[in-house]
Amino acid sequence: MSAGLADEILSRIRRCLPANRSHALHEPQFAGKEREYLLRCIDSGWVSTAGKFVDEFEAKLATFAGAKHAVATVNGTAALHVCLRLANVAATEEVVVPTLTFIATANAVAYCSAIPHFADSAESTLGLDPGKLEAHLEAISETTEAGCVNRLTGRRIKAVVPMHTFGHPVDLAPIARVCRRFGLALIEDAAEALGSRYHGDHVGNAGRSSALSFNGNKIVTAGGGGAVLTNDAAIAAAARHLTTTARVAAKWEFIHDAIGYNYRLPNLNAALGLAQLEQIESFLASKRALAARYSREFAGCPGVRVFEPPPFAESNYWLNTLVLERDDPAQRDVILEKLNSLGIGARPVWRLMHRLPMFRDCPRMDLSTAERLERCLINIPSSAFLD
Repeated sequence: MSAGLADEILSRIRRCLPANRSHALHEPQFAGKEREYLLRCIDSGWVSTAGKFVDEFEAKLATFAGAKHAVATVNGTAALHVCLRLANVAATEEVVVPTLTFIATANAVAYCSAIPHFADSAESTLGLDPGKLEAHLEAISETTEAGCVNRLTGRRIKAVVPMHTFGHPVDLAPIARVCRRFGLALIEDAAEALGSRYHGDHVGNAGRSSALSFNGNKIVTAGGGGAVLTNDAAIAAAARHLTTTARVAAKWEFIHDAIGYNYRLPNLNAALGLAQLEQIESFLASKRALAARYSREFAGCPGVRVFEPPPFAESNYWLNTLVLERDDPAQRDVILEKLNSLGIGARPVWRLMHRLPMFRDCPRMDLSTAERLERCLINIPSSAFLD
């Protein structure tokens, strides 16, 4: 059965992909002014963390994402770390994150010496389940003068970090309501979701701040890079200060007024990112066309379906995803082996965070949906140029 399904999936994927092109999972496309802007940056001599490309990239990114402020950083993990720091997440406090996420989400919490508190996912979005979150907090927490406290650990729960899995928006409105009810900061991990919208609004604007990523495999790349998005001028100013080693403006002296980070995006990377951002609409159109082609091709295919987000979500389809009907990791692995052996880039979802050795003892709710999804999800080629 597994071998037969693997052959069927291979055949249908091949019918969706152009011949004589790379079929890696996700590759960047350089079809704009990348080379021109990089050469301009080199010729200017301003290749480090100061320069006009950083300023222009931040301004155009904020406009595109519908945010008042964007602060560019060296990567998405750094951006999320700064978001948590500016929410005053402190040592030994707990931060709710999905167990089904890339490790950067949990790592950023650990960088604050805080503790990830793992939450389950909703099958409809692949992201944090707001109903299960609310029920879990009702069962294990109490509201005190110190805030929301986990009765089982005695620690304060400080924030919730939903992640938009593979670019598909989570159901933000009920998550925001839960955060307001329990007095928790809402910070979006939108690393994978540039160009995705929730009820028409670009993701990343539901809470106090959010984090984006421009890694080489993202829909827009700066070779690396990330950004903090916020609509709060004070948070933006603090993020800019903290990411430039908390250096105080002075004519020539080096004075720092806090423990800061060397997290600012270099001008060279911003030049690449700006050229990429200028092409974002065509990237999105191509990726949505490819997703639609996959959906048509797999319609009615026994044993597997293409994940499609709910009506409130307009996804960037960063990674297209197959959902296997059988909850069987052995079947999933046969399919993965078949696809990759024949040059079709495919991968399983990340190992769930609560299964990793450094996070095994962290608090958690029932994670049965995420555990089932881990055994049933396969990402397939999703590069924009495959349209």
